[in-house]
Formats: sequence, structure tokens, C-alpha cells
Amino acid sequence: MSLAVTALLTSCSKDSTTDPNLPVAQKDGQITAQDDPDLDPTDLKGDVTANVTLTADQTWSLSGSLVVKPGAILTIEPGTRVEAQAGGTNVFIAIEQDGEINATGTALNPITLTSGASNPRPGDWGGLIIAGKAPINLGETATAEVVGLTYGGTVSDDSSGAIKYVIVEYSGARINGEQEFNGFTFYGVGSGTVVDNIAAYNGDDDGIEFFGGTVNATNILVVNAKDDMFDWTDGWTGTAANLYGIREYGYNDVTSDPRGIEADSNADNNDASPRANPTISDITLFHQSTVELSDMIKIRRGSAGTITNALVAIIAADGQSAGTAADFIDLTDSAGPGSPLFSINVTDVGELDATDIKNDVGATINVVDGNTGADVSAFAWTGYAFPSIN
Repeated sequence: MSLAVTALLTSCSKDSTTDPNLPVAQKDGQITAQDDPDLDPTDLKGDVTANVTLTADQTWSLSGSLVVKPGAILTIEPGTRVEAQAGGTNVFIAIEQDGEINATGTALNPITLTSGASNPRPGDWGGLIIAGKAPINLGETATAEVVGLTYGGTVSDDSSGAIKYVIVEYSGARINGEQEFNGFTFYGVGSGTVVDNIAAYNGDDDGIEFFGGTVNATNILVVNAKDDMFDWTDGWTGTAANLYGIREYGYNDVTSDPRGIEADSNADNNDASPRANPTISDITLFHQSTVELSDMIKIRRGSAGTITNALVAIIAADGQSAGTAADFIDLTDSAGPGSPLFSINVTDVGELDATDIKNDVGATINVVDGNTGADVSAFAWTGYAFPSIN
């Protein structure tokens, strides 16, 4: 009799039950079903190994790492709010290779991933990280600088799911000066992944960074990134259309080298294949803070690319002093310059010196009048109040 009871207690599954005579399922860090006790709105963390949904009828408190494993899909309903506990680098959402995220909010009901702190600050939590199987130039695969995810491969049209109408706030926790989370981080993400209408606010590192891959993105808003607004490396060859990045007046937190754009291909081998060669269209970079940025646009380490209809502005807030940038456009770097294949079409506005361009490699840079940059009406869903650029 005693042996039989012991066997029953030790072999019970995690399936939920209403029978008070049976043992209650215990948390084990594995989310295997929608009714799994680890899928806990008050204490959300663990490895997702099945198709599960974060519903919009409650606020979810992210208390640790939520990692979507291969074969699993994490769905986040429109209007869902996830509040990360202020745990720095230990709190994040990550999608592994062959895992998927289906975070498809709407303009009326966006998804918000934010800090749950009473006084939220940049770097309260990690952010959203996706690892795909599209090509990179560090070898067929590599290990991510944070979380240790494997990324890269040979599947250019690889799909990691969809991200639409998603806001990430107060992310970018730092491991050290060289290893940091961002708002959105795309590691080797393929073109089968949908990225449309995303916003990153008040991050402690970059707003968005592409580490190789072929993913395409549209309508990207970055507000107050401590480091770079937009960043790429490792051979990203996708497209990005309608981007707006701003450092607001009063947001004075900076890293050692904050920039509007920081573009790399490969620091160890500037000619590594695939060479970073994205196509960027309709982009605004607006520096309104009083601090100095290192560069408004930095192209280096072999990156090629095309930027069209760019508008770059340094304009003081009313009654305030204007900030500065050490360089308007700079293609030089100690680890190698940008590629001569780069092409930039840009309009400068405000306190910028249009001749401040370092371009020894002979890239095509045209400073013109009349560019309009991003269409800010596309970001009406965020409710952000855009300052005027005259």
C-alpha cells in the first residue's frame, strides 16, 4: 500500500486537475501546455516547448528568461501587456532557431513589453531577442553575444514568425561594455519573418540591431536610445523602410559612442561574405538633446548599403542650446572603413555641417535639399508626439 501511494505521487504528470485527492502539478521551468503552472501571469519565466498564448485579459509579469524552444510557438494577443521585473540581464524574451513568435498587435491594440518597476529606467530588463537560420558572415553559425543563442545558417527565407505593432520599453540591460541587450535584436533572422510597426523607447543600448540575416522591416520608431538608434553587423542584407529615430531634449544618457546609425559588416574580415548590404529608405535621425553624439551616420568595417531619402537634423528645443555630433557622416574606423559600395542620399537640417564627411574610400554621398525622411503618420498607433523639424 505504501509503495503504491509513493509511486502515484512521484509519477503524476503536470496536467491540471480539480480532484482535491490528487497531487497538484508543480512548476519545473518547462511550459508544455496552455494550462501548465509555469505559464503564470504573476511569475512568467521558463522554456516554452509547446504552442502557448499570452492573453490580453491580464497583465503578465515577466520574472526571468522566457525562451521559446525549437518547434514551439509563442503567441501574444493584441493589446497584451507584459511587465518585466527589473532583473537586468536575467529577464528577457528569446526565440531560438526553429522557434516562433506570433506577436501581432493592431494599430488600436498594440502589444507592450515594458518594465514593471515603479520608477522604470533604461536597462531594467533585456528586451526581445530572435535567432534565425539566415546567412551571416561569421561562419555558417555563431553564438550570440548575449544569452548564448546559436544563430545563422543557409536558409535565407527562414521564418521566426511575426512581430507587428509591438512596443518595447526600458530594455537594453548590459553584461559589460561589449555585450548588451537592445530593444529588438535580430540574430540571423530570415526574410520569412514579418517585422512591421515596432517601437523601442528608452533603451540602455541600441534601439534595434541586426546581426546578419535577411529580414526586412517597415515602420520602425526609436525614441531615446542610450547608444545607437539603428545598428547592423555580421552581414545583414535585408531592407528597412520608414525609420524614425530621435534623442529628445532632456535625454542625456550616453555610451562612449552614441550614434544615429552604426553600420558594420565584419571587424575581423571586412570582405567576409555575405557583406552587409542593406537597403534603407525614408529615414529620419533627429538629435534634440544637448549632448554630443559621436556620429550621426557611421559606416565602417566593410559595410556596403544604400540609404535613400534620409533626413538628418540637429535642432535645439525651444529656448535651449543645440546638441552636437562629432561627425555628420564618417566612413573611417581603426578596424576598417566602410565599403566604397555604400550610397547615401541625405538632407541636413539645423546645426549640422554638411561638409563634415569622412569618405576616403570614395563611397557615393549626395547631400541634397528637400528629402522628407520618415512618414511620421505611420506611427500614429504609438501616440507619440513628434516635434517639428523646420
